[in-house]
Amino acid sequence: QVQLVESGGGLAQPGGSLRLSCAASGSIRDIYVMGWYRQAPGKERELVASITGGSGTKYLDSVKGRFTIFRDNSKNTVTLQMNSLKPEDTAVYYCNAPIDAVSFVWSWGLGTQVTVST
Repeated sequence: QVQLVESGGGLAQPGGSLRLSCAASGSIRDIYVMGWYRQAPGKERELVASITGGSGTKYLDSVKGRFTIFRDNSKNTVTLQMNSLKPEDTAVYYCNAPIDAVSFVWSWGLGTQVTVST
């Protein structure tokens, strides 16, 4: 079972930037779609950004133009560059590989906390 380890979260001021990294313990080369998700307190987990093996990307409307997702199959990593952060970006961020809207290839990791506040 591949394990996912998210890192790079922390406290940022509004307008600031953070770079999140997801490291998989196994190969992601054959995984078509990798995604970054987030869950804020009292809310459902939502898909923030996804990237295909061909580097096609999709973003949640509220993060378009601010967040960028990358993947490096040689290092088994997926990165989320977050710029122009807003307080509403505060959440625990996770990565995973979606099979469909409710199923995922692997178990969830612990996530990384992102807090945007003055």
